[in-house]
Amino acid sequence: MRRMPGRNLRHNSGPSRAFDLQKFLATRSEAVNRALDHFLPAATVRPATIHKSMRYSLFAGGKRMRPALCLAAAAACGGREAEAMPLACAVECIHTYSLIHDDLPAMDDDDFRRGKLTNHKVFGEGIAVLAGDALLTQAFEIAARCKGWPRYPHREIILELASASGSLQLIAGQVADLEAEGKKISARHLRYIHERKTSALLCCSVRLGGMSANCPAAQLKALTDFGYHVGLAFQVIDDILDVTQTSETLGKTAGKDTRAQKATYPSLIGLEKSRKIAADLTTRAFSSLRAFRGKADALEALAGFLLKRDR
Repeated sequence: MRRMPGRNLRHNSGPSRAFDLQKFLATRSEAVNRALDHFLPAATVRPATIHKSMRYSLFAGGKRMRPALCLAAAAACGGREAEAMPLACAVECIHTYSLIHDDLPAMDDDDFRRGKLTNHKVFGEGIAVLAGDALLTQAFEIAARCKGWPRYPHREIILELASASGSLQLIAGQVADLEAEGKKISARHLRYIHERKTSALLCCSVRLGGMSANCPAAQLKALTDFGYHVGLAFQVIDDILDVTQTSETLGKTAGKDTRAQKATYPSLIGLEKSRKIAADLTTRAFSSLRAFRGKADALEALAGFLLKRDR
């Protein structure tokens, strides 16, 4: 996959420093892990089984991309990462819950996630369902700990999180995905699935980051455009990787979508057109960052990483 030239969006006020994305991801991942460890009940708290199960998947080694996007959006809007952290953690809890449920035999029936056995393979299906439920609930408890802001009081924050994860967005995408298995669907319907199953929560992540900085409406719109297009690109690339990479490289079962007769971009329009769509979506995402006048280095770098990733 080719890399999109994000540097073209920089202003010509002088030479720009190189952004160290790996350091950013490592330091923010460490900070998010510390915060999650603080927010969640300890593994020994009764009933220990559910807390061990929640922590097993939550600390399974993910890149913390959604929290990183949330924190980067806060920084782009001049906010403080400490104030965005509860929202970053809440989004990660929702993301992890969705993965636990996606992997269940009744859904995608996966044995591996991030190179480890999936939750239900370790704890059983019943506990895995409950661990997902508990993480979803935990997300709202964590989000409620944020201080609220003049433009975005607690009510707006909770509505944002609930809307992105509810039956019109995240769950809608999963339902549509299940119902499309083994059927011939249009590219438009596949886009509907991806918009909700993947893009909705990524978009929510950056919006919440902006809200934590009490950003004005224009910046929130720019973040919305950015998150929407990056989220779609992320899922298109996931479709591509399922076809082109091995299970060892991906850390999850490769080729699963094909065997389950799931509709994907490569299956509908082919690999090359799929790659072009991913590149075009990310170009649009980069364009959205012009509103931040060179202050969105982290968001730009994260978008580039999502486009060129190979796993």
